[in-house]
Amino acid sequence: MDKQHELAALETAMAADETLPLRDANLVFGEGNPEGGIMFIGEAPGQNEDRLKRPFVGRGGQLLDRMIESIGWHRPDVYITNIVKRRPPENRDPSPEEIAAYRPWLARQIEIVDPKIIVTLGRFSMNYFLPLAKITRDRGRGFLVDGRIIFPVLHPAAALRSTEMMHMLEEDFQKLPAAVRGDIPAEIPPSLAMPPARETKSRPKPEKPSQGSLF
Repeated sequence: MDKQHELAALETAMAADETLPLRDANLVFGEGNPEGGIMFIGEAPGQNEDRLKRPFVGRGGQLLDRMIESIGWHRPDVYITNIVKRRPPENRDPSPEEIAAYRPWLARQIEIVDPKIIVTLGRFSMNYFLPLAKITRDRGRGFLVDGRIIFPVLHPAAALRSTEMMHMLEEDFQKLPAAVRGDIPAEIPPSLAMPPARETKSRPKPEKPSQGSLF
């Protein structure tokens, strides 16, 4: 089964899961090229995304499209999704419980797409991979987590609020092609990344659970 079929099967299974929160909203699974090696991940759908069932289609999404095009890429070249797949009421921040509920689905989505680099859009997405990171300190830097480069940038909606933040977003996007090529060394963030689970020494040991490029 190819990546598109695997993603379609995952979306169908997610839609059928009645235990997931925010089921009053539409499922916004993700879209784009799973073969491109690059994945953009935001926090949660907004009103326009909920209505159209597509990620990043409002003003923030239009800015994201322009940023992608500014470095010679195109939106269909990359894969775009969110850590939470349904819109929280009144566009509030996703809760820790909602993020945790959607975590296994995002983990499987990432496993299928298998990107070389994940561009996190905003602090919620960044902290999903780098729990102790600070967006103003760590944006525009590449961190090696589980064999992938995590590259935090500001959320496009935040960049729309001030000229200074817009310049920060533009600056970070200009670094992306070099980060993808490996010209910017990825940092290993032992103090920032989520530590891997360690086996306990108690006996018996628990069984382990089963579980066209731009560069």
